[in-house]
Amino acid sequence: MSAIEPVATTVTAAAANVDAREVAYYEALAHTWWDRTGPFWPLHALNALRTEYLRRVLARAFSRNAEEPRPLGGISVLDVGCGGGILSESIARLGAAVHGIDVVEKNVAVARLHARESGLPVRYDTTTAAALAQCDATYDIVLNMEVVEHVPDVPSFIGDCARLVTPGGVMVLATINRTFLAWLFAIVGAEYVLRWLPRGTHRWRQFVTPEELKGILDANELQTFEEIGVRVNPINRHFALTRAMAVNYMLVARRPENPPADHWALSHTPLPASFDSEVH
Repeated sequence: MSAIEPVATTVTAAAANVDAREVAYYEALAHTWWDRTGPFWPLHALNALRTEYLRRVLARAFSRNAEEPRPLGGISVLDVGCGGGILSESIARLGAAVHGIDVVEKNVAVARLHARESGLPVRYDTTTAAALAQCDATYDIVLNMEVVEHVPDVPSFIGDCARLVTPGGVMVLATINRTFLAWLFAIVGAEYVLRWLPRGTHRWRQFVTPEELKGILDANELQTFEEIGVRVNPINRHFALTRAMAVNYMLVARRPENPPADHWALSHTPLPASFDSEVH
């Protein structure tokens, strides 16, 4: 496992794989990250669901007992595009040494303040995966959640993130499929009809299909071994995992460390009924 101390760097939108419009958009919303009834309430509901899923998937990947209180103890984690730190804090509570990064300075300021108030030793920096890769930083786990659909150059971005995964390490990605259903539910439904998200949160042409993403991961020597979808009931706001990946989905991939040829063949973690999160 990686023991490298994360390197703090700075970034400007003009000098990195960053969409300046996305930066301005999230700067305007930075103060609402931890408001569970505000514009990021879907992320809080989703976070509860996926944290339990990640507990089990990552424990299995690192031969840990998922039932232990802190199954990720001693494991280094990078949370790319950490926002206000919602997932970073959840993973830190599982025992991991978490480094959260974001290109929006206001997000990082919010995340630092909340971690301090929560008594969690999460490190946050305003930087990019590309800047860390240039410093030869590596991590056991790289979390890449809801970022892919917001960057201009996806292959370049994934390549930078892949360089940060230590041999034997894992990358987890969450994003939105480029399908008609994704346009209907994630944009028209969530942003315009139900108004769960502010208008302009997503742009359909920037969505990436699982096949495209797995191809990019494979090109960067990361083998996908887990894939899962996420569904939401618009009536009761109930989030749950599903095998259907037409809208939201997650991929988990590993950089091999001389494993048997079939060791990381595509598999599925069982989905117990507890893998649900509901917000009313």
